[in-house]
Amino acid sequence: MDIRPAVIGDAPAACEVLRRSIVELCAPDHRNEPAILEQWLANKTPEIVASWIGKPGTTMLLAVEDDAVLGVGSVTDAGEITLNYVSPDARLRGVSRTLIGALEDRARHLGNARCHLSSTETARQFYLGLGYTEDGPPACKFGTTGGYPMSKALVT
Repeated sequence: MDIRPAVIGDAPAACEVLRRSIVELCAPDHRNEPAILEQWLANKTPEIVASWIGKPGTTMLLAVEDDAVLGVGSVTDAGEITLNYVSPDARLRGVSRTLIGALEDRARHLGNARCHLSSTETARQFYLGLGYTEDGPPACKFGTTGGYPMSKALVT
């Protein structure tokens, strides 16, 4: 598995990973409720993902193996991790852990002392296990159960 920056041509494959990860792996958050899924997936289109890839102040990274996108992650120049999704086909293979490490390295390289993110219920224990701490009560999005604000000090 390699971690590399996303390019505009990666948008359809990255979008597919985002959508499948949400639908198939985040059921504790959306509870298979169509209205929640519709809202959560509304901005997960190839066109919108392409705009995120080219967005100034943001780095989108992909975990890839051969020609397959296994994971999608994104971090802002301010150290906010805005995406960390893994393909259901690559779950439990260390993809998210590797991707988070690369996103944290990018944030550290940009001079950030901390990374912060909003975790889903599905990923909450994962982030706690990586040393993230909760920074307040959950701020539910789209009617989901997640939205846990979390942060982690970056060791230099």
